[in-house]
Amino acid sequence: MVITKESIIGDILDFAPDTAIFFFEIGMHCLGCPASRGESVEMACAVHGTDADELIKKINDYLSSK
Repeated sequence: MVITKESIIGDILDFAPDTAIFFFEIGMHCLGCPASRGESVEMACAVHGTDADELIKKINDYLSSK
């Protein structure tokens, strides 16, 4: 799986639950909320004032190392 700005957070967590730590690190503690699971990475980062490209890179680097 390759993560993009359009990737849905719930899909990412279903594929690799251990990536939740990357969301927690930037203040996204609402991952259990049904609304947050349906958001794209870009939408969630905008709400939380975080750089989506940086988060995407961290997650993709992690997934490619597995």
